Amino acid sequence: MAKKFFKFSLLNRWSALLHDLLCVPLAFILAYWIRFNLGPIPPEFEQTLYFLILIALPVQGLLFWYSGLYRGLWRFASIPDLMRIFKVAGFGTIAIIAVAFLLQRLHGIPRSVLLLYPLLLVAGLSASRIAYRGYKDLRLGFSSQDGKRTLIIGAGRAGEILARDLLYRDAYRPLAFLDDNPAMLRREIHGIPVWGKTDQLAECVAELYIELVLLAIPSAHKSFLQRLVLECNRLGVRCQTLPSVFEMAGRQVDAGKLRSVTLEDLLGRDVVKLDHEAITGYLSGKIVLITGGGGSIGSELCRQIAAQNPAQLILFEHGEFNLYAIEFELRHKFPALQFIAVLGDVKNAERVHWLFTTYKPSVVYHAAAYKHVPMLEANPAEGVCNNVFGTKVVADAADRFGASRFVMISTDKAVNPANVMGTTKRIAEIYCQNLNGRSRTKYITTRFGNVLGSSGSVIPLFQKQIADGGPVTVTHREITRYFMTIPESVSLILQAGAMGLGGEIFVLDMGEPVRIDDLARQMIELSGFKVEKDIKIIYTGLRPGEKLFEELLHKNEALQKTGHDKLLLASSRDVEWGWLENQLIELQRVARLREDEKVLSIMHELVPEYKVFEPDLITQSGELESEPQ
Repeated sequence: MAKKFFKFSLLNRWSALLHDLLCVPLAFILAYWIRFNLGPIPPEFEQTLYFLILIALPVQGLLFWYSGLYRGLWRFASIPDLMRIFKVAGFGTIAIIAVAFLLQRLHGIPRSVLLLYPLLLVAGLSASRIAYRGYKDLRLGFSSQDGKRTLIIGAGRAGEILARDLLYRDAYRPLAFLDDNPAMLRREIHGIPVWGKTDQLAECVAELYIELVLLAIPSAHKSFLQRLVLECNRLGVRCQTLPSVFEMAGRQVDAGKLRSVTLEDLLGRDVVKLDHEAITGYLSGKIVLITGGGGSIGSELCRQIAAQNPAQLILFEHGEFNLYAIEFELRHKFPALQFIAVLGDVKNAERVHWLFTTYKPSVVYHAAAYKHVPMLEANPAEGVCNNVFGTKVVADAADRFGASRFVMISTDKAVNPANVMGTTKRIAEIYCQNLNGRSRTKYITTRFGNVLGSSGSVIPLFQKQIADGGPVTVTHREITRYFMTIPESVSLILQAGAMGLGGEIFVLDMGEPVRIDDLARQMIELSGFKVEKDIKIIYTGLRPGEKLFEELLHKNEALQKTGHDKLLLASSRDVEWGWLENQLIELQRVARLREDEKVLSIMHELVPEYKVFEPDLITQSGELESEPQ
C-alpha cells in the first residue's frame, strides 16, 4: 500500500513538473506576442525566442524541482506556494539573462520580453493551481453536505486552521464560528461565518441544527470550558476539543487531534511557563534516579526527564507490573535512552546501598510512598516504615554517595496533619530539611495537592462507579480538595529541583480548591448522564483522618515568592539533630514491633500539630457539632 502511494505521489510530482515546464515556452511566446502588439513575431526575432526557450527549460526545471514547489498538493495551494513561484520565476529570469548575456550579449533579444516573461510565468503557474484548488473546493462543498453539522468555538488561529482542515474531510460540515472578539463578528473565515458570541451557543445550535460543537481554543481557561461543556450537555450536543497548549507542544492543529473533553480540561489550570534551560542544565548528561518510578507521579517524572537527555535514567520500583509497564513505554518512546529498571524496595537498606554503589546517581527524585489515607490509618506502622524510614534510607544514601540533589515529593496532607499518611510525610520533610544542613547534597521538598487520575485518587473511583451505573459516593457535601494534572505537577517538581539551593519546601500554587460534590456532578454529566435521574449521589460521611479541606502551609511557614509565579517557598523549621535522631530510633523500634499506640505517640512528639480529625464532630452541612461535656 505504501509503495503504491509513493508511486502515485511521484507520478503526480512529475506531472506537475511537466505542466510547469510547458508554461515556460508559453510565457516566452506570449511575451514576444505582447511585445509585437499581439501580432505575428517577425522572423528575425524567432531565432532569439527559440534560443531563450532552450536556455530557460533546463534552468527553470532545476529551480522548479529543488525549490520545494512539489512538496505540497495543488488542492492545498496557498500563500507559501505563491511565494515559491515568485522566487523561482525571479531567480530563473536572472539566471536566463546571465546565460544569454555570456553566450551572445543579449543580441537581438527585446528587453521588454525579459520583463514580461517572469510576470507571465508567475501568472501561468499560479492560475492553474488556483483554478484546481477552486474546482476541488467546489466539489468538496457538495460532497461535504452529508457531514456532521459542526459549530467551531474560537475563530482565532487554531480555529482557522481547524476549519480549513475540516473542509477537506467528508465527516464534517462546518457551518459557523462563535467567538467573543467583537472584531470577528459577522466576518467570514474560509467562507464560514462568525455567527455570534459564545453566550449565544443555545440559539446557534437551535437555528443551525448543530450536531457537533468543537472547542478550538487550546489556551482557554477552565471556567470558560466548564460553562461551554455543561451547556452542550444540557443541549444534548456532542462536544469535542483540541488538546491544551501544554499537550500540543508546538504540534500542528488538525481534526485528527480532536478528542472528547476530559476532567483534566475542566480542572486543569492555565499553562505553566517553565525555565527549560535551567531544568535541562541540571538533568542533561546526569545519572538520574527515580524511586517509585512506576507510580502516577514517578512514571510521569520518567517521561519528562527522559526528554531532557540524561546520561542514564534509573527507575527503582517495588511493583513488578508497574516497573514492566513504564520500562516497555520508555524503551519504545526513547530508544536511545540509557534506561535501567531495578526491582526493589526503599525500605531495604541493603538493596538501596547496592543501587547507589552500582550506579552512583547524581540527581535523586524520591516519589516512593504509601498515600492512601484510610489504609494507613488502619496500618500506621507500615506507613511509618515506608514513608519515614524508606525516605531516610534513600536520603542517607544520597548523602553518603555524594548525590548533588535529592528532591522529595511531599503532599498538602503534611500540613497540620489529621492522619497518619500526612504525619509520616511531615516527618520525612523534617528529616530532609535538617539533613540538608549536615550534607553537601541539596535536599529539596515539593509539596502539592491531589493529582488528577493518580492511582488511588477519587477520580478513578468515580469513573468506576459511573460505569457501574452508580451510585457515586461522596464523603461530605462541602469537602474540598486541590487538584492539578499529573504533567503539570511533574513540570513544577522539575522546576523546583532547578531552583532549589537546599533545605527548602516549595509549595506549588494549586489555584482554587474544588468541591468534590461538584466534581462528581461534572463527571456524571461528562459521561452523558443526568445527576439523580440517571445516577444518584450519596453522602457517606467523613472517614477517619479525613479533613473537610486541605492546607498547603503551616501557620508558622510564612510563604515567600520565588522566581516562578507558580512556586512559593515555605520557611523551614529546624529541630535539634540529636533529639531527632533519638526520636527516629525509638519510632523505628516500635514500628518494627507493630506497637501502633506507641507509634502514634512518638509521631505526636515529632509533629505536635498532628491532631486526629474526628469525622463524628462534623455534620453534613459542614458545621462543627458541640463536643459532649
